[in-house]
Amino acid sequence: MKVYLFLFLIISGVLLVFNKSFFSLKNKYAITDSLKETKKNRAVIKGKEVIKLKEEKNDNEWRKILTPDQYKVLREKGTERPFSGEYWDNFENGIYKCAGCGEILFNSNTKFDAGCGWPSFYEAVDKSKIIENDDYSLGIQRVEVICKKCGGHLGHVFPDGPKPTGMRYCINSLSLKFERKGK
Repeated sequence: MKVYLFLFLIISGVLLVFNKSFFSLKNKYAITDSLKETKKNRAVIKGKEVIKLKEEKNDNEWRKILTPDQYKVLREKGTERPFSGEYWDNFENGIYKCAGCGEILFNSNTKFDAGCGWPSFYEAVDKSKIIENDDYSLGIQRVEVICKKCGGHLGHVFPDGPKPTGMRYCINSLSLKFERKGK
């Protein structure tokens, strides 16, 4: 009888821990879901803060401006395959703009080869032009990078980049337009 009681308590404890973990993940996913809904209303939720976007276009307008692949990445948070994008191996001198709205986001001076297959930068031109938001869409915590002007999904940022920042902004080529400077 004592053995059964002992097993019952252990199993109950495991289930309690599992349920607590499950419900905390469920709440984190709810944040992601509310982010999607809010983006349709031209705002982004970052934690408890609501950030109003400057660019006001509906889905039909975005579909007219963007290619189907750009729409999938920028508006639906898709990801291009590694080593398939136009800019992953581009090291010309210039600037990288948001493909959705033209906002200047990254400079070629901060671009480096991370070996991951996507354009990688160790810092943005101006951090006030991007939003970094927790992303739990794959069941793990990542930090999504969003254009603050239009709300377009750019990619993710990871704390494994080179000096001086130690950050790696891993950005989809489809989210960017490159403008060459000089020769």
